Amino acid sequence: MISGRNLQIVSLAVAALIATGCGGGGLPAHILRPAPDTLQNRSLQTRKYEGISEADLLSASTGVIQDLGFIIDESETNLGLLVGSKERDANPDAKQVFSQIAGAVLTAIFTFGLAGEAAVDAMRFDDYQKFWVTIVIRQPSHDDAMTHYVRVTFQRIVWNDHAEVARLESLDEPEMYQRFFDLLSKSVVLEGQEI
Repeated sequence: MISGRNLQIVSLAVAALIATGCGGGGLPAHILRPAPDTLQNRSLQTRKYEGISEADLLSASTGVIQDLGFIIDESETNLGLLVGSKERDANPDAKQVFSQIAGAVLTAIFTFGLAGEAAVDAMRFDDYQKFWVTIVIRQPSHDDAMTHYVRVTFQRIVWNDHAEVARLESLDEPEMYQRFFDLLSKSVVLEGQEI
């Protein structure tokens, strides 16, 4: 019979074997490897600004995301972090609405004999979406308080008409990032003129 202490040791050993894949070498090698487009996305999302303090850069960034319709949800100035969000209708384009409805109707027609009412219930349309913007400002070194990197990322969640998450995605359109940084560069100039 195994004592209580020995049972704990055996249980821990079994748990350790299960957690490490029974000695199979741990995590697969590809799991820690960055995606091929990581470097490209990072360069799209990051710009260097010189000759401006972090406080002024945070102020300029706040103004830009507010001008873009975002509400500031979080602001941690000691960490150089801003998070904003905005909600929008997911179907502002009539063509997109028509294509979703047509697809759902065709699905219902072709599966009606097989799925019946379930096919009609399975029809889903994008209803609303929420966008997030995250801005991180950091110094390349502690020696240079007037040089900063600004990294911005945009994400969105789309819900369907049944209040289910239809998509969760990062937005990587170059025009979106170019517009943000164009506005930020103009705002940085204005921040510099206010001194």
